[in-house]
Amino acid sequence: MTRQQLPQQITKITVLERGSGKSVIRYEVRVDAGVDPETGKRHQIKRRYRTEKEARNALGKFLADAVAGEFVPRKDVTVEQVCTDWFGSLHWGRATTVAGYEYNLAPLREKYGELPVQKLTRKHIDDLVSALKAGGTTTAKGNVRRPWAARSLKRTVETTAMVMEYAKDRKLVPHNVARLIKPKSARKRKPQTYTAAEVSTFLTSLEGDRDAHLWFLALCGLRRGELGGLRWSGVDLKAKTITVHIGRSAAGGKAVEDDPKTEAGERTLPMDDEMVDVLRKARRRQAADKLQLGELYQDRGYVACNEDGTPYHPDTITHRWAKAVKRAGLRHIRLHDARHTCGTTMHLRKVPMAVIAAWLGHADASVTARIYMHSQDDALRDAARTLGEVVSSRVIDAS
Repeated sequence: MTRQQLPQQITKITVLERGSGKSVIRYEVRVDAGVDPETGKRHQIKRRYRTEKEARNALGKFLADAVAGEFVPRKDVTVEQVCTDWFGSLHWGRATTVAGYEYNLAPLREKYGELPVQKLTRKHIDDLVSALKAGGTTTAKGNVRRPWAARSLKRTVETTAMVMEYAKDRKLVPHNVARLIKPKSARKRKPQTYTAAEVSTFLTSLEGDRDAHLWFLALCGLRRGELGGLRWSGVDLKAKTITVHIGRSAAGGKAVEDDPKTEAGERTLPMDDEMVDVLRKARRRQAADKLQLGELYQDRGYVACNEDGTPYHPDTITHRWAKAVKRAGLRHIRLHDARHTCGTTMHLRKVPMAVIAAWLGHADASVTARIYMHSQDDALRDAARTLGEVVSSRVIDAS
């Protein structure tokens, strides 16, 4: 049988073996693998193999990848470098969103940041998830993490997959090692809402609370960020309207401001007489603060502010809400659950879904229906009584 001739890209050579110093036969592959997407230059592959079969197999793989545009040249780009570059590519990312990504990726960057991204494996990520799930990992500041919940683990895996997809697009890795990890879906927390009686009790307890106007607005459906970003310039007490157009959120521990996520989030809402009265009292209280502090007062026009006029940090609003609820003697619900209370109350009072969506600032009414409409116990009991009048084994007198 005639021996098959070597392809022109494979050369049989004799080299000195490093360990023994003996002369050995090796098969060197030299092939053009196309244009390097990072430099724009032609990329030449040069690899050596122990056997002819290994060299032929490698050559076939190189050529196939080159034709498909999937060849990945060897590079020493680290995981940290890829993460940094990926953040730089988020040109239109909201500050709060980017801060969330940074939190999600922190464990990966801390543990594997110096590792070449081409050496990052599925096993690395699996081990990281297991460690976060168990708790005890250490942050860059030396703090020990508590065990992470399924929701946090899911976000970390998803963000890692986004980074690896970016690396794949840049031809830094041949495939996305995080894409096939299927984290457990976190069970969504059921929102807690106040009944009409509880809302009345809470609002009655706010006499003398300098933040009473904020809690009125929260129960009228405004988000925490909308409360923090609201300016008096957006409050028209004569026309009885509030215009929501700026959000103030926490990102990386700092307060940042941005436009609403959607056009629907920017909206003008009418106020009733009680809401107007509550806001007038808040305006007068801030005017008194300004008069008392004089030049020390920083009048920046925020509806939610400290005694010196400086705006509240978003987390401060959350803490003050918790204290107000405790003073009222009510069960604790999250500040965002006040928004759920608004949506649920409107729904139980037969307000059309499209109107509720517009009020809450949702572009899609189906989102409103899916997230914010929660039947309360009293409404469920009424439904049971109504159903019992129809679905019953009792004999109905038709006379």
